[in-house]
Amino acid sequence: MRALYDDHAGPLLAFVLRLVAGDRHRAEDVVQETLVRAWRNADQLQRATGSIRPWLVTVARRIVIDGHRSRQARPQEVDATPLETMPAADVIDRALRLMTISEALSDLSKAHREALVETYFKERTVSEAAQVLRVPAGTVRSRVFYALRSLKLSLEERGVTE
Repeated sequence: MRALYDDHAGPLLAFVLRLVAGDRHRAEDVVQETLVRAWRNADQLQRATGSIRPWLVTVARRIVIDGHRSRQARPQEVDATPLETMPAADVIDRALRLMTISEALSDLSKAHREALVETYFKERTVSEAAQVLRVPAGTVRSRVFYALRSLKLSLEERGVTE
């Protein structure tokens, strides 16, 4: 292997550098992989007559082609740096919004709050909410209507307009 490396690594690197447009790191990786494959096939190469350089060049060229094809098949990788500069949702703003809504909900009567919780937060239908609250469906609709109207006024008083 040492003799193989000494005899062929330099010319093989020069050849591969042309194939990879001068990318030295990539060229070194290709030469290394080529020599590893030569080592794995050492018994076949020892039986071969003549120079093994054509075999090495062919293997190196195929490694470069395979690498090119695999990069074409995968989506192009992007730099994550722009993502780091994007503003994230502010947790403080969300917490403040939730506190404001909670305070506004506490301004509602118990009956109105229960109707809203059952229909909006627990996502029950009016009929399901009526069964849980043990009131007629029309009462639930009425409570939800007046609760939403009161909630809107309460939030406006707190400066929430959206």
